[in-house]
Amino acid sequence: MNSKIAVLVPCYNEALTIEKVVKDFQQHIPEAKVFVYDNNSKDETVEIATQAGAFVGNEKKQGKANVVFRMFREIDADLYIMIDGDDTYPVECIRDMVEQFTENKCDMLVGDRLSNNSYKKENKRAFHNFGNNLVRNLINIFFGSELKDILSGYRIFSRKFVKNYASSIKGFELETDLSIYALHYGLTIEEYSINYRDRPEGSVSKLNTFTDGFKVIKLFFNLVRLYKPLLFFGMVSVILFVAGILFMIIPIREYFEYQYVYKVPTLIFSIMLIIVSILSLATGLILDNISIIDKKNFKVRYNNTN
Repeated sequence: MNSKIAVLVPCYNEALTIEKVVKDFQQHIPEAKVFVYDNNSKDETVEIATQAGAFVGNEKKQGKANVVFRMFREIDADLYIMIDGDDTYPVECIRDMVEQFTENKCDMLVGDRLSNNSYKKENKRAFHNFGNNLVRNLINIFFGSELKDILSGYRIFSRKFVKNYASSIKGFELETDLSIYALHYGLTIEEYSINYRDRPEGSVSKLNTFTDGFKVIKLFFNLVRLYKPLLFFGMVSVILFVAGILFMIIPIREYFEYQYVYKVPTLIFSIMLIIVSILSLATGLILDNISIIDKKNFKVRYNNTN
């Protein structure tokens, strides 16, 4: 399956909107080939996408990330456009997005829904707005970036990005992982402001505000541990060290007052905390060196990808 521009549409029960998404791409960027990969839909998504002229594949493992990974493996192109099948993202701006992506030699271009407040106006779920801002702020602080939209599902990727990307996630944490992956390896990320629109009436979101939100936050801290081990284990080390000193105050005070330590277990516990804090720091230093070597190896592999 060779195509210079491939449109990747992961789908689960999007019969109401998938035809419009496919037709919009056929109208606005007809040279692209549209791939719709179904994820065990129980409605007529597959039939409608086929009739609309899309190439239809499937992924049996449930989860958006599993679908996208299969598409990355099976589809060969020079440029990849990823979009949800729920018709919430505008296709009419795709030419401008591709032009910006190509001219600036990006590795990933993100459709930014937040800068113009279109997501805030259209989205009726208050906690989703809060979650978007929380995740964005956490990533920008920990990774020193200035990204405006971390969780957007509308993205353009280079061939190098797609063929080198690897992850073990399964579901809606995909966008967070893509963003942090690009930041960690120093890839070129740009954003393009888009006008987000809410799902049409009758179309139901598969996102669970709290369950999926928790997964995203959990993923974030796991990725900080993986990509910034010195920061992560350094923070753990400081917390344990401070706790150890605080617990040690009691037996030290006893010793100076009575020349005897009565709370021996407290003393032992405080010493253990300090020892573990030192081990945590040493772990962070070792893993940080491994991370630096991994970055160097990645750059060599990335630059050699055709």
